[in-house]
Amino acid sequence: MRYVLTVLAILATAVGVAGIVHGEADDSPGLQLLGVALVIGAVAFGIRNVRGGS
Repeated sequence: MRYVLTVLAILATAVGVAGIVHGEADDSPGLQLLGVALVIGAVAFGIRNVRGGS
């Protein structure tokens, strides 16, 4: 189960990065902010999941 959650965190990070890139191309600060929030949340979740936190 931990493996699946880690893979989902990696996929969420990739989607967040894509949101940042597309927001930059479209000059959309809202999309960039959502992408950054998604990346930060996914990285924090992935680190907590790998370290075994509850």
